[in-house]
Amino acid sequence: MKLLSLNVARPRLAVYKGKTINTGIFKQPVSGPVHLRTLNLDGDRQADLSVHGGPYKAVYGYPSEHYPDWRRELPGVDLPWGMFGENFTTTGLLEDDLHVGDRFQIGSSIVMVCQPRVPCYKLAAKFQRDDILERFLLSGRSGFYFSVEQEGSVADGDAFELLKREQDGITISEMNRLFVREKYNQDLLRKAIHTAALPEDWREYFSERLRRPAVSK
Repeated sequence: MKLLSLNVARPRLAVYKGKTINTGIFKQPVSGPVHLRTLNLDGDRQADLSVHGGPYKAVYGYPSEHYPDWRRELPGVDLPWGMFGENFTTTGLLEDDLHVGDRFQIGSSIVMVCQPRVPCYKLAAKFQRDDILERFLLSGRSGFYFSVEQEGSVADGDAFELLKREQDGITISEMNRLFVREKYNQDLLRKAIHTAALPEDWREYFSERLRRPAVSK
């Protein structure tokens, strides 16, 4: 488990569908070490703090293993590390294996897996194609957000050391299933709600689904 590329960016203006938007999605690889703080990496910022950033979305990780799949699906599209707006391009960390609440040491910092990424229109702006949002959601290749449990320095090439596995916690891939394909899976909804490290907004979202009758599908 390793950090292949460390990517940061400050917000910049971009044009999408004739409108100018402000976004921090245009990440670029940097050489470390870079200080990882509670809300972000030095040199990295989010443009719209109402939906991006915060303690439960401090750092976004995306598996390098997904890039070959995207290259097959999107022939001719340039896909350098950081293309999906990730801070950490990783190897050895996958949605099927990561539980909400899993803790890792990376460099001198400690991070905790919190939630999958749900893309907004700014991913479409980055790719300049509307279909990427549905493709991204249906693929299950969401990547994952970390919270920062201990500030420290990180650099490309650093190894992820597993400190604690929340074996009973919901996995990132199970959360993706709940969000996209299995919205009323009662067992998974209960598993999510009983995951102690699950962010409260997700707990409320899943609790509401659990309360709805099955005919609401």
